[in-house]
Amino acid sequence: MDTRIKLIIDSNPDYKRYLRSNSYWYKTLNRNPNMIDPFIKEVKEKYKLRTEDKINNFMDKIDMVSKLINVLR
Repeated sequence: MDTRIKLIIDSNPDYKRYLRSNSYWYKTLNRNPNMIDPFIKEVKEKYKLRTEDKINNFMDKIDMVSKLINVLR
């Protein structure tokens, strides 16, 4: 595997975990190191690390707190 790709994967535990559970990416990244961006995108979608997922999570928490406050009134 390309050294740059290996460093990217080693820098993030989520990438390592996803790579272990989806081993076909080993072959894909070995053959074509330019596929690192689709790999990262897939990992972020799987583990809900995208910006929109974080915003949705934050909005859900605000909604929960709001409902709790209304119940306590």
